[in-house]
Amino acid sequence: MRRITRNAVLALVAIVVLLLALGALPGYLKSGDPYHLTATELDNGSLNDSEYNASDAIPAENLTEQRYPFSTRALANRSDGVGYSDPYWEGPFGIKGTFTHSPFDELSSLEVQYPNASDGETALVLDNGTYYRLNTTQP
Repeated sequence: MRRITRNAVLALVAIVVLLLALGALPGYLKSGDPYHLTATELDNGSLNDSEYNASDAIPAENLTEQRYPFSTRALANRSDGVGYSDPYWEGPFGIKGTFTHSPFDELSSLEVQYPNASDGETALVLDNGTYYRLNTTQP
């Protein structure tokens, strides 16, 4: 193999390995305090005081584990009216958010799909006859 061909192949292999690392490594980057998606149970009084209409609530059965892992985990882990998802850490220099799925992505997606039940920062979800407010929190 000629020297220039070998160098070109090595450069291509290095680029492929770098791109694979960019796809896999950001999930391991952690900095700062973690964010959680929180599902807080709403009673009728606070639901009436909120800006959302109960009829516009997002049915929890429409949230799939594959597409909304933080939301479904928060709803599944609730106790005493509050449920927390697994933690999400922002990576250094803001590069992690570009390559990974976050609770912020889920709330933005819910805002697009259900504009009357979400404002991008919070969402109203109905699960088994109980209303929950989903929002991100940082302990």
